[in-house]
Amino acid sequence: MTPEQKNLVRESWAKVLPIKDTAAQLFYERLFEVYPEVKPHFKGDITEQGAKLMVMLNTAVMGLDNLDALVEPLKAMGARHRDYGVADADYDKVASALLWTLEKGLGDGFTDAVREAWIEVYTVVADTMKAGAHRTS
Repeated sequence: MTPEQKNLVRESWAKVLPIKDTAAQLFYERLFEVYPEVKPHFKGDITEQGAKLMVMLNTAVMGLDNLDALVEPLKAMGARHRDYGVADADYDKVASALLWTLEKGLGDGFTDAVREAWIEVYTVVADTMKAGAHRTS
């Protein structure tokens, strides 16, 4: 991930934060509309789940300069998600809903460069979580 991509993610995230509750709602509505098969993975209050999602994304964005510090927490999260029944293919579904949400929230600010930067960030997060889901120890 380039320094420019990190800056694009940070700048775009700063625009999402003020509407984080709406963004979380849009994200889950889109996820469940397009991929209804993932809905059973979500047993709790979806508003609370949305708040957790926003905290996780914020942590990832704020930690872009020290990704090593995020590795173990993300692997642990991946293991928990495995226990909830989340499969590797589900991460692509989440990526799709996340990118759609960012596009809706950022409007014209969601340029191709911003999109590619977010894909880079999400790929690192998802790959790390999947590694945690597959580790045996």
